[in-house]
Amino acid sequence: MTPGRQSLYIDNMDTEMIKQTTETNLAALESHLQALITRCEQLAAENQSLRSQQAELEAERDELMQQNEQARVRIDAMVARLKGLEQST
Repeated sequence: MTPGRQSLYIDNMDTEMIKQTTETNLAALESHLQALITRCEQLAAENQSLRSQQAELEAERDELMQQNEQARVRIDAMVARLKGLEQST
């Protein structure tokens, strides 16, 4: 083999190795990107679920606060009536 042909043969081997390495790296990158996309989709679904749950809990809290306020008003009215009865006797 002449030096020119040997150099060309080595260059072709190097090019093939580079091509294979590049394809391997691209496949690994594609796999990682797919995993990230899947994880993002999972997190988006979880986030939506948590937002929905938060809205339900906030509505429940508002209802309980309203019930608490109504109970406080009734208790204040009963205390006032009891004081009135106590003073009239």
